[in-house]
Amino acid sequence: MKAAFLDRDGVINIDHAYVGRWEDFEFVPGAIEAMRRLHRAGYALVVVTNQSGIARGKYSEADFLRLTAQMSEFLLTQQVPLAAVEYCPHLPDGQVAEYRQNCDCRKPAPGMILRAARNLQLDLSLSVLFGDKPSDIEAAQAAGLGRAFLLAKDGLGDPPDLPELAPERFGSLALAVSALLA
Repeated sequence: MKAAFLDRDGVINIDHAYVGRWEDFEFVPGAIEAMRRLHRAGYALVVVTNQSGIARGKYSEADFLRLTAQMSEFLLTQQVPLAAVEYCPHLPDGQVAEYRQNCDCRKPAPGMILRAARNLQLDLSLSVLFGDKPSDIEAAQAAGLGRAFLLAKDGLGDPPDLPELAPERFGSLALAVSALLA
C-alpha cells in the first residue's frame, strides 16, 4: 500500500503558531479536496506532525489528542479518512520535562514515517510526502520515500540542500496533488 504523508501545520491547516484547540484550527483552502483526491487515488493518508507546542507548554498532549480527534472526525464527514496521525511532542530544550529529549521522531528524523510504515505495512518507495519546511523533506529523504513536495506560499520556498531528493515545489497542497495525479 502507498501513502501520502502530510505535515499538519502549514499544509492541512493554516499555521497560526501552536494550534492546540479546534476553535483555532483553520483548514488551508483546497486542502480537504486535495486529500480527498489522494484518498480516491489509493493513497493512505498519514499525518506526520512535530508538535513542539506540547514540550513548550503551549498546550497539553490531551489538548492535541482532542484536536486531532475533532480534525479526524470532521475529515471523515468530508470523505477524507486518515489512516494514521503520527506526532512528535518532544523538544530537546522544551519547558515540560517529560517531553524534553532528543528522539528519533522529530522531523527531520524519519521516526514518524517509519512507525506508520511498519504499522500500516506501507511501501515507502511508492509513497509521497507533502511538507512546508526543509525538515519535512529531509525526513522523507531519510525514510526513503519516492517523492516529496515542498509547499511554499510563493511556490518556491528556500531550496534545501538535498541533492538525493530534489523536492518539487508548489504554492499549495491542491497544486501539488494536481501535479502528482496528472
